[in-house]
Amino acid sequence: MVNPLVFAHTPKIFFGPGTIELLPREISKMGTCPLLITGRSFFINTSFWPDLQQNLEASHLRWHHALVEREPSPKMIDDILEIYKDTPIDVVVAIGGGSVMDAGKAMSAMRCHPKGVKAYLEGVGNEKPSGKKIPFIAIPTTAGTGSEATKNAVLSEIGAQGFKKSLRHDNYVPDVALIDPSLALTCRAEVTAQSGMDAFTQLLESYLSSKGHALTDALALEGLMSVREGLIPAYEDGSNLDARGHMAYAALLSGITLANAGLGVVHGFASSVGGKIDIPHGALCARLMGPANRTTLARIRFTGTYPHVLKKYAKVGQLFSQEEGKSDNFYAEYLVDLIEEWTEKMNIPRLSSYDLDAKDVSAIAHATGQKNHPIQLTDQEMVSILSLGL
Repeated sequence: MVNPLVFAHTPKIFFGPGTIELLPREISKMGTCPLLITGRSFFINTSFWPDLQQNLEASHLRWHHALVEREPSPKMIDDILEIYKDTPIDVVVAIGGGSVMDAGKAMSAMRCHPKGVKAYLEGVGNEKPSGKKIPFIAIPTTAGTGSEATKNAVLSEIGAQGFKKSLRHDNYVPDVALIDPSLALTCRAEVTAQSGMDAFTQLLESYLSSKGHALTDALALEGLMSVREGLIPAYEDGSNLDARGHMAYAALLSGITLANAGLGVVHGFASSVGGKIDIPHGALCARLMGPANRTTLARIRFTGTYPHVLKKYAKVGQLFSQEEGKSDNFYAEYLVDLIEEWTEKMNIPRLSSYDLDAKDVSAIAHATGQKNHPIQLTDQEMVSILSLGL
């Protein structure tokens, strides 16, 4: 049986400073009545927002505006859709971080479905999304999730029976992605750190993924080089446009690679923990990235198996160290040490600061998937990873 290489389609991508100015033109190609989704404070408190409003008015677009203040829930999506059910919205535009991207993607899809969005979530509802949507334009203002290049919208409900699940269909990839690094110039250092570590995690996990192949590996390594060049400089100096450009590129590539290679155990935890407590996705990924990779590397060394995974760790470690002539073990250890060093340098909060209780660790670890992780970890190792993040 033939196993062909399959690569998911991407949006039409415009990349570079100033691309936000193309938005009215791109909207006009698709419709005349856009719904703009933004966060409450970041983008609309910059000079870009009044400039954009003027450009939309000049283009005779009858635009509407909705706010997303936190990671989206099914109720949030349904409530906004209800407000605009009798408005002839024909394009959705999301301008913001990962939560805004997910909300916009879900609204674009659910304008064309009769039931509430919860009915169509994987592992929650019983309905399958049809793939119908209205046109969707994604404009990220943080460099993290890569949602501008993926086909799923992540929605969550927080609580004892909570969940963090995806609305997913191949057609839900944005039609257009406008990636303007200048939009992140005033992004807070805390957000830069957490979103940047999320992109770092996604690139490394997709590179190590059991589902990866030569094309995703090449893109992941390209993205990891951009993380090397951009993350710490962007954190230390938010006005560094070159660093912002590197991180915007890294985040975009992380979305493309995760869409094609999948992710590993850190994002497994992001799903299981994210349904229990209200925690920023990037903070959780950043705090667990070190323990997860150190535990995985220890298992590889202990068993003496998976030499190809060790080689991959070493390749990334060499990329970051930029040293020649060292052993695979040196480079692999360098990488994990660097991840932990950056986690502390950028003051990533511990999970306990978000009220994750030690008594819940075992149950959460047991419920966490390892779908594309390069090796399968034991329950005890999973508990250890989560405990080290507390």
